[in-house]
Amino acid sequence: MTTLPRDPLTGTDRLLIDGTNLLHALSRKPGAAPQAALIGRLRAIVPAAIGIELVFDGAPDRGMRGERVAAGLIVRHSGRRTADEVLLSLVDETRAVAGAAATGALLVVSDDHALRASLRAKGARTAGSAWLLGRLERPKLSAICRQSPAGCDSPARGARSRGGTAALETWARRDHEAWQPAPWATVLG
Repeated sequence: MTTLPRDPLTGTDRLLIDGTNLLHALSRKPGAAPQAALIGRLRAIVPAAIGIELVFDGAPDRGMRGERVAAGLIVRHSGRRTADEVLLSLVDETRAVAGAAATGALLVVSDDHALRASLRAKGARTAGSAWLLGRLERPKLSAICRQSPAGCDSPARGARSRGGTAALETWARRDHEAWQPAPWATVLG
């Protein structure tokens, strides 16, 4: 018996999302976002190497006509078909064009159990909306990193290597100085 990776994105080349299903799951949470707001949030939590296709039921809103709307992100609307039918056809197309290995690199996010069973029978991997919502709700990591030719010169590393508080005070003083491009930066103008 093979063990599945803990993160469903491991081994994924393309992420197909039942957008209507995801919006429904999000609507149960406070501060639910419309379709357009979801796009940026998804692209921020999925590595850039993984293509995302968000599939919604029905006709598109103005300006959302099955096009690439962000780097590596396509929004599709099912029109007269259902989003489930579109997801199944995308998996079938992948299998016909690129083979079983490419189909195995697809991850489809939906809470529809019958759809997920059909997709797995075709060779695609599946995950529920709860998994994706969990990724959307993770706290974002942020760090200050001043880049120099020698690499990242962060206050945390500086504090350890240059003696604690003095280094942090130096950083605070630098933050109040007027910004100027670094000597090694390319300035257009």
